[in-house]
Amino acid sequence: LIALQIARPVLAITEAAAAVSGGNFETVAPVMTEDEAGARATAFNEMTERLRRLYFDLNQQVDATTRAMVDLEKSRKLLQSIIDNYPYSDYALLAELAIADAYFADEKYEEALSYYRDFADLHPQHAKVPYTLFQAALCHERRTRGANRDQTPTRDALVFLDQLLSSHPHSEYAAEAEVHWRDLRLLLAEQVRLIARFYMKRGEWESAADRWRMLLNEYPGLGLDAQALYQLAVCYTEMNRNEEADNIFQAIVQNYQDSEWADDAKQRIAASQ
Repeated sequence: LIALQIARPVLAITEAAAAVSGGNFETVAPVMTEDEAGARATAFNEMTERLRRLYFDLNQQVDATTRAMVDLEKSRKLLQSIIDNYPYSDYALLAELAIADAYFADEKYEEALSYYRDFADLHPQHAKVPYTLFQAALCHERRTRGANRDQTPTRDALVFLDQLLSSHPHSEYAAEAEVHWRDLRLLLAEQVRLIARFYMKRGEWESAADRWRMLLNEYPGLGLDAQALYQLAVCYTEMNRNEEADNIFQAIVQNYQDSEWADDAKQRIAASQ
């Protein structure tokens, strides 16, 4: 009988735990005693209450997200009806942008890009064209990957940024566009740098030198020039083009004396004498 009295509260907690694990968050473990078993039952009930509140909050968030998605789709249909019924009105133009922005907010970048691009093409004199060019670039940028992956989205984004900066250099989006332009160019430059380093590790010095020259010619002024020059000189050294290598090391010492590569270049010069 005493054993049963001891075991009963423990069994009750075990049964309650099984019910909760099955998804019944309304389960309450009975508090039968004021000893350790009772304390465990109380603690279990407090934990279950927290789980119940968390589950309720999560369901509310899911419901809100679902409602937002439904409302967004209804809004897109309403805006499209404005475009279809009043294609030459100012409201149609605003509706086109609103649809593009809605797709962008919903992370449907391909759909958003279609509207932004069409707006810029069909209304080249409109005041919102700089905005659409910038947003079109962002649609591509959001799909960019690391430097070791395909960089087609990066190049596509740069096409729109170049168009924005060349055609609308004084627009309100120009300054931010320049930041994105530099970041995307750095991403392309980093891919070239990775390929160059890959060829150097394989001892393919001519291929590596081609990539370092490409980095210097196509992506100057991004903070990689000193490194590219140094590594190009190293490649020339390995190819027994020592005079060219020494000239480059000298140029690094003279023009990039504050860079980390200047000291290495000095050591290379000293070693060659």
